[in-house]
Amino acid sequence: MSMPFYVSPEQLMKDRADFARKGIARGRSVVVVQYADGIVFVSENPSQALHKISEIYDRIAFAAVGRYNEFENLRIAGVRLADMRGYAYDRRDVTGRGLANAYAQTLGTIFSSGGEKPYEVEIFVAEVGDTAADDQIYRLTYDGQIVDEHGFAVMGGSADTVAGHLKEHYTAGATLEEAVRSAVEGLEHSESTPRVVAPEDLEVAVLDRSRSQQRKFKRLSAARLVTVLGDRKKAGAAESTDGAAAAEPSTETQRAAPPQDETPTAPPPAPPVAPPPATPPTHPPTEPTDPAQPPVRPEPDGGQVPPPDNPDIHPPVDPGDPLH
Repeated sequence: MSMPFYVSPEQLMKDRADFARKGIARGRSVVVVQYADGIVFVSENPSQALHKISEIYDRIAFAAVGRYNEFENLRIAGVRLADMRGYAYDRRDVTGRGLANAYAQTLGTIFSSGGEKPYEVEIFVAEVGDTAADDQIYRLTYDGQIVDEHGFAVMGGSADTVAGHLKEHYTAGATLEEAVRSAVEGLEHSESTPRVVAPEDLEVAVLDRSRSQQRKFKRLSAARLVTVLGDRKKAGAAESTDGAAAAEPSTETQRAAPPQDETPTAPPPAPPVAPPPATPPTHPPTEPTDPAQPPVRPEPDGGQVPPPDNPDIHPPVDPGDPLH
């Protein structure tokens, strides 16, 4: 009979924790933010049927990230536990703290047992009180630990990046619109490049203490989210347009105004005007080569007139050689 390999308990727990964390990180983040009249849950969820945010009881809501089938089983178990306790005792006996303790025991038992894999889920259990000081937000991890959160909390996906953005922009006692905008902006900055999440891809629900009904849970429709997020997107587009116009002046302005770092210079001097060409000189009368021929008279227009024919003038006759 072969002996099984020995694994220390520390290494076993570390491997199970790494396995659960990797599965949770593959999901999309869920943000919980306290505002003046209650608690708002915001998550990126394109599905219209599979919800990550749900109601547990009158004043208690549930949100989760990770494997859907696993946290859906936990949600159903929480609803049954709350209904049985409220029916057997009183509705005021159903509290968020009691429900969080029940979830912690279940998750801790599953994580520490070696017979099955740990649940790849993280859970928010929130309860709205009569005042903001009575609000309760509990975060439960895959190994059954409970953390009491205040103000805002993020889990799943790029939780650290979203939490860092909310830490800079969160304001205590903000309105519902401001809380939703800050949460959505945090989800949009979850990646290296900021993006825009459409209202149809968001799942938003609130626990509103100002409602007159006994059930304080309410979902925000896509039409309501458009009105809440529309002004923010339009303002951002206007600011980007104004910034681009200020950074890039128009062509007419560049042509009309000289550069700021150059002083206008005087125009270059005109080149000297060349004098008009001189008129050609008048030709003098041509000296005759033959002394017997009269000179030629020049005409006013520069031409010459040939000598007139004179039949009485003849060239001299050669006398010949006197020796002959």
